[in-house]
Amino acid sequence: MSDASRFPIFDPAGPYAGSITTLSWVLVTMGVAVLVVVVAALWVALFGSERLKAKIGGTKTIWIGGIGFPVVVLTLLLVYGLSLTRNLTAPVSADTMRVRITGEMWWWRVAYLDGQGRTYMLDANELHIPARRPVVLELESNDVIHSFWVPRLSGKLDMVPGRRNILPIQADAPGVYGGQCAEYCGGPHALMGFVVVAHDPATFEAMLAARRGARPQAPGQVEAGQGAALFRSTGCAACHRIAGTAANGAAGPDLTHVGSRRSLGAGILPNNRGTMMGWIGDSQSIKPGNRMRPRLATGLRLPGRT
Repeated sequence: MSDASRFPIFDPAGPYAGSITTLSWVLVTMGVAVLVVVVAALWVALFGSERLKAKIGGTKTIWIGGIGFPVVVLTLLLVYGLSLTRNLTAPVSADTMRVRITGEMWWWRVAYLDGQGRTYMLDANELHIPARRPVVLELESNDVIHSFWVPRLSGKLDMVPGRRNILPIQADAPGVYGGQCAEYCGGPHALMGFVVVAHDPATFEAMLAARRGARPQAPGQVEAGQGAALFRSTGCAACHRIAGTAANGAAGPDLTHVGSRRSLGAGILPNNRGTMMGWIGDSQSIKPGNRMRPRLATGLRLPGRT
């Protein structure tokens, strides 16, 4: 799931990514134009007539082409780039939705914040936002430098231990947008993906209310009961949290809503019965180097099978 096709960098789906895409095309166009001029000058130097060489090789041409032109062009590009991307650092209103994203080795901790900056809901590797509304991300890291990047919604921004960086994002329409850690952070860095799900605002508010008001229920099926027993007996709660239960581990991803996530292992596997079994049974074969204990549940079997 972490292939490059998930990241169409020249297909923005929000205003913040749109500004960066526009600037990128301008820079590409200017780069091509400069390349054409350089190649033309090189052709003249190698194959042009002596008369043509003398005409364009004078002191005036050198001053204009070698100093004046670069200074003017680079200055204009700087001013244009700053004016075009000023919305990336523009102040946001106090009631703007805020989410704290913390980079971990090699997954993402997601904390939804209220108006006072307090966490009211935790998730992992998946961010839900309302479409057509700006969302402010507070980016942090618990270990090494990571870089948060959802190409269709925003630029990328480093997550540096000991500091908090601010990144606004916005999706113009409901949809699922892929993200990736864009700074090498060791080990399975390439398998540190991310998913942003943009909902229609009314749907988002309903989903948020349902999740915040949900209470854990006793397993109603034999399979669910077996899963709960396995969770307790193998020590999963030492690292993972499930809201409303005694499981309150903080070292690993929050598992409260893991069943509704679109992916497992930080965006590398679709979330279904088979992949869940494989991940629990031997995650190291899927994502070598992750911090989940190897061969956690080698005796796990699908119900009805031997």
